[in-house]
Amino acid sequence: MTISLIPSTLPAVLSPVLTPFKADSTPDAQKLLKQCKWLEANGVGQAIFGTNSEANSMSATQKMNTLTALIEGGLNPEHMMPGTGSTSVESTYRMTAHAVSHKCAGVLMLPPFYYKDITDDGLFAYFSEVIQRIGNPALQIYIYNIPPVTKINLSLALLERLIKEYPKTVVGMKDSSGDWEYTESVIKLLAHSGFRVYAGSETFLMRTLRAGGVGCISATANVNPKAIADVATHWRESDADERQADLDQIRGIFAKYQMIAGMKTAVAHYSNDPEWLRVRPPLVQLSADQQAMLLSELKAINFSMPGL
Repeated sequence: MTISLIPSTLPAVLSPVLTPFKADSTPDAQKLLKQCKWLEANGVGQAIFGTNSEANSMSATQKMNTLTALIEGGLNPEHMMPGTGSTSVESTYRMTAHAVSHKCAGVLMLPPFYYKDITDDGLFAYFSEVIQRIGNPALQIYIYNIPPVTKINLSLALLERLIKEYPKTVVGMKDSSGDWEYTESVIKLLAHSGFRVYAGSETFLMRTLRAGGVGCISATANVNPKAIADVATHWRESDADERQADLDQIRGIFAKYQMIAGMKTAVAHYSNDPEWLRVRPPLVQLSADQQAMLLSELKAINFSMPGL
């Protein structure tokens, strides 16, 4: 079965963009715009309001207002995949409709993650109600599978059912399961129909591309965008595995720390802007010792964030 999807304008690599916060804990849209433009210049699209954006520490209204400010500031919506999933259909509908009205290329939609042991029927009903309420053929949904956080496993049967019912709307997924066998099974089952699978970490980038996936939506694309985008561009070349190993080394350094606070430490340091250190509760900043250790490890491998 081949489905004629709306051609995607999204790049192979997207970043769940870190959100800078003001002293009053509201999102700093202008600082975020600057960061998004830096990512764009390095070949990386913007999956704003993802996990690493601290999206679930912000209100729907804050996210909608921020999205408007980014696009009014000149960001290209054809390279954007805002996170719109929440625990309620109403909030998900509002944020999704807002993204569609701003002509974003797609939306990244979490399943409703509060209740546990929910059925495929319940999950189908959630996605179905949002889709039907939007009622716009321009809507392109990428399902966000992140069972380590949601404690919800998205079955292949559920994905097949959604694609069969909404073949031109449910067009892809981000798989942050960390389970390569699952990711590969989704690609093998659904990629032939045009379903676009993004790995949830650049650790799986080469494997995903070789299997028939389209790229990755990865935390550390926030800090290492060009190198990750270059691997996605040159993955068929002879040095691709060596490039992948370099990505894995940098990922491994950040993975020793709370990732969001660690990446904000790097952005604050390399942009010389300590306001980037702010995170929203329940997250906390890295301690001074942790910050020093992280930056020392990065210096030891000559890491930099040019142009920031």
